Order: sequence, then structure tokens, then C-alpha cells
Amino acid sequence: MRPANPWFIASSLAIATLLEMLPLGREWLRPDFLALTLVFWNIHQPRRVGIGLAWVFGVFMDVHSASVFGEHALAYTLLSYFAITIHRRVIWFSPLMQATHILPLLLAAQLVTFSVRLLVGGLNPGFEFFIQSAITAVLWPVLRFVLLVPQQLPESRDQNRPI
Repeated sequence: MRPANPWFIASSLAIATLLEMLPLGREWLRPDFLALTLVFWNIHQPRRVGIGLAWVFGVFMDVHSASVFGEHALAYTLLSYFAITIHRRVIWFSPLMQATHILPLLLAAQLVTFSVRLLVGGLNPGFEFFIQSAITAVLWPVLRFVLLVPQQLPESRDQNRPI
């Protein structure tokens, strides 16, 4: 597998951020594309996409959603930390088994935002709020396939020809 192009990493994170900004209706039914993309790059390229970048995207999402400042930043930072912690183990599993490893990370990140909202006196969104993590984890195999395709393409046409 070829190394990931830094421009491809940046563009995938930008697209995921734009998808998060779309007003698609109920928040708890919409997958967290940015968290999923951050987890993917934390697992596959932990030296390029790390905790600092997750914090920056989290602050950006806090400003965008007008939520408590640092809510998403803390959640994305912890999500990235734990994704980097398990990155060597997760890549050995099938995509469906990887999704089962990713689900607890996404649930923990949502639990952080849930707790912060409750601590500052926000409304309790209810337990359907956590459905978003399950929906996001189900999309893991699809996102993994889409983001790994450029790395699996041959560098030149000559690599496909038999000798």
C-alpha cells in the first residue's frame, strides 16, 4: 500500500467538516463524519493526523455549532488519543470487526459531549442522542474503503503489466 498523500488527507478532513456543517435535520440521526474521518486517519496515519489536529477541528466545530467552547475539542481530542492508542491492533481486523472497535470510542466521545452539556446546565437530549454513534460506526466499512482506494492504486501503469 502506498503512503497517503497529505493533500488527500487534508481534503478528506475538509469534506468531512463540510458534511458536519450541512443542516440535515435531527442531529442525533446524522453520522459524525468528522469524528469518523479523524479516527480513520488516526488509525492509518497517526503521525500526520494527531491529537493537536483533532483539537483544532473540535474548536472549529464548537464555534460553528455555538456549543460550549471546548466541548467538541475535548471529545475529538480524547477520541484521537484512544484511536492512536489502539491503531496497531485495529488494522489487523476485518472492516466489520474494526467497526466494533470504533463504536466504543465514538460512544465515549459522545458521552463527553453529553456530560459537558449536562454540567453547564443544558437540556438533557435523552438517550436517543447515543444512536448517532451506532449510525456512525455502521458507516466505518464504507468510509474505510473510500479512503483507502487512493493508497491501493498503482503508482504507474507499468506496475500492472506482467513480466
